[in-house]
Amino acid sequence: MSAIHTAPINVADLLAQAAARRPQAPALSQGGAQLSYAALDARVSRCARALRASGLLAGERVATWLPKTLDNVILLFGALRAGAVMLPINPLLKPAQVRAILDDAEACTLLTQPSRLALLHALPPPRGLRLSLVDTLPAQPLAPLPTHWPSPRPLADWLASAPEAIPLARRIDADLAALLYTSGSTGGPKGVMLSHRNLIAGAQSVASYLDNRPDDHLLALLPLSFDYGFSQLTTAFLAGAHVTLLDYLLPGDIRRAVRENGITALAGVPGLWIPLARQSWLGELSALRYITNSGGALPPSVVGALKAALPDTRIHLMYGLTEAFRSTSLPPEDLERKPGSIGKPIPNAEILVVDDSGRPCAAGETGELVHRGTLVGLGYWKDPQRSAERFRPVPGHDVTDPRAEIAVWSGDLVRQDEDGYLYFIGRRDGQIKTAGYRVSPDEVEAAALDSGLIHECAAAGQADPELGQRIVLGVVTDTPDVLPALQQHLRQALPAWMVPARIHPLPQLPRTPNGKYDRRALAERIAQESPPHD
Repeated sequence: MSAIHTAPINVADLLAQAAARRPQAPALSQGGAQLSYAALDARVSRCARALRASGLLAGERVATWLPKTLDNVILLFGALRAGAVMLPINPLLKPAQVRAILDDAEACTLLTQPSRLALLHALPPPRGLRLSLVDTLPAQPLAPLPTHWPSPRPLADWLASAPEAIPLARRIDADLAALLYTSGSTGGPKGVMLSHRNLIAGAQSVASYLDNRPDDHLLALLPLSFDYGFSQLTTAFLAGAHVTLLDYLLPGDIRRAVRENGITALAGVPGLWIPLARQSWLGELSALRYITNSGGALPPSVVGALKAALPDTRIHLMYGLTEAFRSTSLPPEDLERKPGSIGKPIPNAEILVVDDSGRPCAAGETGELVHRGTLVGLGYWKDPQRSAERFRPVPGHDVTDPRAEIAVWSGDLVRQDEDGYLYFIGRRDGQIKTAGYRVSPDEVEAAALDSGLIHECAAAGQADPELGQRIVLGVVTDTPDVLPALQQHLRQALPAWMVPARIHPLPQLPRTPNGKYDRRALAERIAQESPPHD
């Protein structure tokens, strides 16, 4: 990877520096459109000026609710260059969930599509929203909107009106750069606060052990609202590499994109790699220099199939959490020697395994994974209580010392072998990890109770070879024949990855001695009893 002589201090500097080194090199593609580094950097600067001209203040939140598009990337990096905080929202979320995030973050600007904006306008306006933009001119004029919502403006017109010169609010280093919303172990989604330092250090760390190069071509498949997805941009821009954005529907879409674009690097989650490993044409993708996995463990059979089909492709198995970006990686040369391992700490990170009292665990002993270093985020947005629970002083430091270094106490249970390799065991809380997403059981339960069809419910995770865990829901109801209607309600209220795979009626839900739902017992009982309603 080419050396960078000036360390970036704002995430948007990654683009500016790449444009200075390789102005005409391809930076970003989508469909038939392609932008060089010079062109992308110029559009990001124009976006930053337009944001400032609209009245944007330093530290305000700029949101996008879009699939992976050139406009999405331009607005996110434009927000960073303007001194704002970027807020990418998963395009698969439902309008009520999006509106809740906009309200919680007090976003001042939203970039979305006409059809999505029309869905949002059926809801009360979020606090603080002053400007809503659409990424393309609508084919038909939008229906009359409530006067208390800001009038939408086409993005192209808005950018064209950007002044040539306007001062930008410089935000650097430890300043807040991003809010990434993720499910909590209890309650609704929480905004993880990441600084410019976090995102830049993460890019430098991952790009170094993946050995990203200027001639690499990355295919971005993951949502930009996912820290793993956004890092496809930052790690590529750091190296001056090329990124192609793709929203795929079928494995064949990936096959075509990799072959037609000369893709050399591909990142995915188990829900992607497991079906790909079954494709007879997988060996046609031999030009891939490396592939990566995070968001859950890959079954050994899938790793074996990938290795057999792509013998010259380096396979990196990684583990991470949004609160600290990325924590560990298992190098390709250790796949056979350390099967099932999540690897060792990546650069810029130290991983500790501690018992309930905070003391280091011996090799082979299960304990909580604690992550320390420059990748540790700033906490949870407007939630000091949950921040204090998860972001705590490094084990062994004086908890009353305000100068004590803060670490992320992950809630993940792991063990470390004699060689220092880590193995994931499970979660301390009831959080469900499915298809690369973290899901709060409370969110699923709240949506089910909102249907008015049941008296009580509890959600849990069951082991699944493809998803890591699948969601099951136990319900208490006098009329079991309402279960199909409940499933339909949940499909409408929740994104696909939150919809239970099984709903099972029970006379009562299992509980722990202190009265809480016993989710482990619930999952076991649903697995044993039949017939479930799928």
